[in-house]
Amino acid sequence: MDRRDFLKRSGAAAMALSAAACAPKKGSQDEDCRCGDGRMPMRECGDDMVSLLGYGCMRWKMINGPDGQKIVDQDSVNELVDYAIEHGVNYFDSSPMYLQGQSEAATAKALLRHPREDYYIATKMSNFGDHSYEGSVAMYRHSLEVYQTDHIDYYLLHSIGGMDAFKSRFQNNGVIDFLMAEREAGRIRHLGFSFHGNQKGFDELVALHDMYHWDFVQIQMNYVDWNHANQRNTNASHMYEELAKRDIPMVMMEPLLGGQLARLSDSITARLKEQEPQMSVASWAFRYCGTFPKVLTILSGMTYMEHLTDNVKTFENFKPLNEKELEMLETLAGIIRSYPLVPCTACQYCMPCPYGIDIPGIFKHYNDHVNDESIPQGAEQKDFKKLKRRYLTSYDRAIESIRQADHCIECGQCAPLCPQSINIPKELQRIDRYVEKLKRGTLD
Repeated sequence: MDRRDFLKRSGAAAMALSAAACAPKKGSQDEDCRCGDGRMPMRECGDDMVSLLGYGCMRWKMINGPDGQKIVDQDSVNELVDYAIEHGVNYFDSSPMYLQGQSEAATAKALLRHPREDYYIATKMSNFGDHSYEGSVAMYRHSLEVYQTDHIDYYLLHSIGGMDAFKSRFQNNGVIDFLMAEREAGRIRHLGFSFHGNQKGFDELVALHDMYHWDFVQIQMNYVDWNHANQRNTNASHMYEELAKRDIPMVMMEPLLGGQLARLSDSITARLKEQEPQMSVASWAFRYCGTFPKVLTILSGMTYMEHLTDNVKTFENFKPLNEKELEMLETLAGIIRSYPLVPCTACQYCMPCPYGIDIPGIFKHYNDHVNDESIPQGAEQKDFKKLKRRYLTSYDRAIESIRQADHCIECGQCAPLCPQSINIPKELQRIDRYVEKLKRGTLD
C-alpha cells in the first residue's frame, strides 16, 4: 500500500475506532462506553467481542524448580491473568511448544480459576517435529484436555512459511480436513494460521481462503515491519492489505519487535517523549497497531506486572495515531532499521540449544547496547575505554561463560527453527568476533 494512501485510510480508521465498543469494568451495568474513557477497547469477530489487547503466553516468568530445572512461576501467572481479566483482557494465546511445553498448562491453571465465558482460548497445532496425522490430532486433543474445555475459540496452524510447509504438515496427511470437520462440529470456533516468511509464501496461503475460509490470520506487525521487514520476511503493509481485501480479521504478534520498540535509543526516545511525555515508549507501538480497523487483537507477552499495567493504561486511554504521528513513526522506523541489530524477538523457538548456548540472551545483550547507544565502536570514540569495560563486564554477568557465543560449534540445528529467518550461527560468530576484538584491543 502506498504510504500516502495508507495515511488517508488511517484517518478513517481512527474515526471508526473512537466509536468502537468497550468492555465495562467488572460489576458495571453501563455498556455504552467510549474508547479512551478507562475501559478496554473491543473488536468484533463473528459473535465475539475480543479485547484489543491480547495476552501472549510465550513469556511467562520462569524460576528454578526443586530439581534445578526451569519451571513456570505459577503464582506470577495467576496474578497476571487475574489482573488482565479484571481489566477487560479476554484473549489468551499459547502453544504446546512455548516455554519447553509448559505454557499451555500454566495458562490453563490460571484461566480455569475464572468462568469460561470470561476468556477466549487461542492455541496452536505446533506439529513441527511430528507431521503424522496421529501425532497432530493427539496434539490438538491434548490442548482440549489441558484447558478442560469442549472447544477452542481460536485455533492456529502454527508458523507456516508457505505451501511446502502447509502441504507437509497439514494437507498431505489429512490434518486440515480433520480440523475443518472440527470447526464444522463447533469444537474449533475460529480456524486460522500464523505466518512467518516471504511474500510468495504468504500470498500462496492467503489464496487458500477460497477453499478453507480462514476465520483469522496472525501476522507480525509493528511500525518497523510495516515497510522495513527483514529480507526473508514480508512487509506488514502487504499482509494487512491482502487480508483486509478479503475481510479477514488479524491478530498482531510482535508489536514491540521482541521488546526492541520498548527500549529505543536515547535520541529516538526523546522525540517520542516530546510528543507524549506521560506515555511509555512502548505505548506508541501498541497505538500504531490499534489504529488499523481490521486488527482484532494485539498480542503482548507481558512477563511482569509493570508491563501489564503499562499496557492496560495505554489501551484504557486508547488514542489512535493521527497522520503526523504516523509519518513520524515511519521516519523513525527507517532509522531503527539502520542500526546493526540482530532481528531476534526472543521467541525462544531456537531453545534449548543442544550445546547450552543462551542464544536469545546473547542477542539481547548485544541489541540493548546498540539501542542505548553504548556499544563500543573504536578507540576514537568518546569514553571508549569505559564503554568497552561496561560491555565486557555486563556480558559476563548476563551470560554464563559456558553459554556465551564462543561455545557455538555451528551445528546449525537452531537456524531452521527461527521464525525471523536469522542465520543464528553466523550472528553468534559475528558477536563472538566482536567480543574477542574488544578483549584483545584490536577493534577497528
